Amino acid sequence: MIWGGYALGFGFLLLALALFLWWRSGVLADQAGLPGGRILYSDTGSAWMTNDEAFYDPHLRLVGKPDYLVEETDGSIVPVEIKAGRAPTEPYESHLYQLAAYCWLVEREYGIRPSHGIIQYKDRAFAVDYTDELREDLLDLLTEMREDMFEPELDRDHNDWNRCAHCGVASACTQRLG
Repeated sequence: MIWGGYALGFGFLLLALALFLWWRSGVLADQAGLPGGRILYSDTGSAWMTNDEAFYDPHLRLVGKPDYLVEETDGSIVPVEIKAGRAPTEPYESHLYQLAAYCWLVEREYGIRPSHGIIQYKDRAFAVDYTDELREDLLDLLTEMREDMFEPELDRDHNDWNRCAHCGVASACTQRLG
């Protein structure tokens, strides 16, 4: 009879642990700025749900790995991009196009066009509508980038010292600030 008491106690302990972990996962999802729903994909490096698969569109030669894909209760899929820095007054243009690329790749992969995506900065989130205009702007940008690949030298397109300081090709850049 003593062993039965231990088994019952152990069962309650496991139930309590399961409830705690379920509660904690909700807290972490809220902190990450994720919308409600089931996480389909994660590229955040978290040990509980890593995913090394990139999405790829061979026609556009576009590859991407969103931080999260969340399936909402209505079946829609929302790409979520996490940014470590503080939020600007409005999302940076490069972040908008990155999110638009993820929306494009989700539509190609799942056959479901996202209505929006989320850019989650450290202190604020932006829901960005995936409009026809944003989609066309993305396609125009990709065309422009492909054309620029064959240019011997491109002009710097910004005056941001911080961006230059953290650029991956700064050592080879002839137009570096500073």
